[in-house]
Amino acid sequence: MNISDWNLQYIGCAIALFLLCLYLHRRWPGYQHSMPLPPGPSPLPLIGNVHQLPKHYLYTAFMKWANDYGGIFYLRIFQKKVIVLSSAQAVRDLLDGRSMRYSDRPQFILVQNLLGWSDSVPFLPYGEQWLMHRKWYQTAFMNKQALDGYRQPQRREVNILLRRLFEKPDEFLAHIKRFFASLVMEIAYGHTATSSDDEFIQLADLAMSATAELSNSAAALVDFIPSLRHIPTWMPGSHFKRKALKVQCLIRDMYEIPAKNVQREMALGRVRPSFLSTLLEQINATEDDASEYMTNNAKAAAAILYGAVTDTTSTTIANFIIAMLFYPEVLKKAQAEMDLVVGAGRLPNFEDRNSLPFLECVLQEVYRWLPVVPLGVPHQTTDDDEYRGYFIPRGTMIIANIQSISRDPVLFPDPEVFRPERYQEMDEATAQLANPRWMTFGFGRRICPGNKLGDSSVWLVIANIIAAFDIREAHNAIGQAITPSISFRSGLVSHPEPFQCDIRPRSARIAEMLASL
Repeated sequence: MNISDWNLQYIGCAIALFLLCLYLHRRWPGYQHSMPLPPGPSPLPLIGNVHQLPKHYLYTAFMKWANDYGGIFYLRIFQKKVIVLSSAQAVRDLLDGRSMRYSDRPQFILVQNLLGWSDSVPFLPYGEQWLMHRKWYQTAFMNKQALDGYRQPQRREVNILLRRLFEKPDEFLAHIKRFFASLVMEIAYGHTATSSDDEFIQLADLAMSATAELSNSAAALVDFIPSLRHIPTWMPGSHFKRKALKVQCLIRDMYEIPAKNVQREMALGRVRPSFLSTLLEQINATEDDASEYMTNNAKAAAAILYGAVTDTTSTTIANFIIAMLFYPEVLKKAQAEMDLVVGAGRLPNFEDRNSLPFLECVLQEVYRWLPVVPLGVPHQTTDDDEYRGYFIPRGTMIIANIQSISRDPVLFPDPEVFRPERYQEMDEATAQLANPRWMTFGFGRRICPGNKLGDSSVWLVIANIIAAFDIREAHNAIGQAITPSISFRSGLVSHPEPFQCDIRPRSARIAEMLASL
């Protein structure tokens, strides 16, 4: 081979390399746009910033990057573009103020395609199907008449909770979970759970815990490398897919078994009014070709109520108990307000809420101090956008860094301290921007449609626990106080690990009242 041949090969390789670089450059986010992407950690080729993400407690890395790069930063997970919003103002401006562009969801391949949650509203893309579900939820949970209809079962279930806390206080976490599970089952299916081992609750718990376990594992990698879903189940490395198929069966049972019970009761003419029975009656009345599709969607809409409500609300109450353990002076102050407004002869009810302003501050601080969903549920852009001089490409995953916002020292001085009085001291503009209730229930068009029901249920539980019980450190067999050691599980929902405390009636008179419930 002569020198001319070498030169030709060299030139050919150089041209090929140039064309490859040009192709990759054109595919790179932000190409052909005059504005830069937001700042962020430096990515590696192909994998992006994956190597910099912790296996657990993802929000810890995001909090560090928020300190390094500010209220909006960019990263890449393989080829997925991700922008993280770590300031309340940025979240307000984009997810609320420009919700038309920011209301889509990324494709959650594991949860939607492999596990079978594809028809559930938290994961639906913005479109006609999502709007249909949203309309159903608005009718059931976002008007005063509907909410008033839930007050009787809320009150009844709170009384059961109080009685159980009185009788078996050591099992307080299980009692709290049962309260929300029973309430949701009644609202969704008209089903009254009469025991802790209720069939429908156990079925739902099994499906939800299996979903959470798989979502927090390496199986979630399929969301960022979609081709992995096509791996045959016999191949090495396909363990996640085999496990997903088993979990899919649990989820299908969670959809179908309670729904079939409702359909059976409807056929017998003795069904109790519920969210699902109301939808099925409307669908059956239409008798069109889409009735099967609509029925399947109605089953999905009912099933996800359990997963969306029970887990987050029960965790909120557990976080409240943690706060009262570490800040007993707050509990005493809330009890003093309760005694002044409600008195000792009855338990608080919904009508008392506007007369208990400090309790309202306690609830807000519970939402802020330990965010239940530290990074929210991701949104996705449907169009290119610009913000603060930065380019935000279409198809970008948008994450609201609630954990960082809740620790913003400008909005919340001494953010690690549980101090409800801070909300009484805020000016109106700051109070609106820094409202933890807003951070808790989602943003823009993706706000949780059951937020009013969830918030009122949490308030009622907290109010009644404050009125009825003292919460103190537990003691061991020789009477020594057990210093609480609180840790949290990693995942979408930040659950506290089981912990001990001493829950007992505030007085003999209250004990008599609880025994009679």
